[in-house]
Amino acid sequence: MTSVLLLDVMSTLVYDPFYVEMPAFFGMSFEELMRSKHPTAWLEFESGRWSEQKFLDNFFADGRSYDQDGLKAVTYRSFRWLPGVESLLSELVAQGLPMHVVSNYPTWYHEIEARLGLSRYLPWTFVSCDWGLRKPDPQVFLRLLGHLAIAPQEAYFVDDSGANCDAAARLGVRSFRFCDAKALRQTFVDEGILSN
Repeated sequence: MTSVLLLDVMSTLVYDPFYVEMPAFFGMSFEELMRSKHPTAWLEFESGRWSEQKFLDNFFADGRSYDQDGLKAVTYRSFRWLPGVESLLSELVAQGLPMHVVSNYPTWYHEIEARLGLSRYLPWTFVSCDWGLRKPDPQVFLRLLGHLAIAPQEAYFVDDSGANCDAAARLGVRSFRFCDAKALRQTFVDEGILSN
């Protein structure tokens, strides 16, 4: 049986600046930022329902003004591979294993591509802003499996979110929660995807 890898991006392959750099930019703790931000703006942006400008204008619940270009700049320059991930992707490519992105992210994924060239390893097959769906909605996986013309048991899914992994697993997709590249590589060895 041919295996296909479905890989999340943020906090799985690429560092996510939301938790440290964004709060620091505003001089806030993460908890303060969570209390101050608009409750659904990011979800609307990530789902493609809001433009970048509408998202930026509504970043804070109270509509306060801030340096929008500065926020984008600090976010963009924080994008980097997580430790060990790029070499693992290279190893998987050398094995000839089909891989596809399955990411909840807004149009800023184009900046990740420009900086890291992620598509050298796997295509941006599913990004929530383009498909109008977000994990853990089961339709994400059902539509993606249909798009790839594969059965659930032919797919491996890796994500840092337990809820996303559970949603895929309920459909019969073998799912693994990411903690670091070393542990993920060992999982792939255990599953027979990579040799030790």
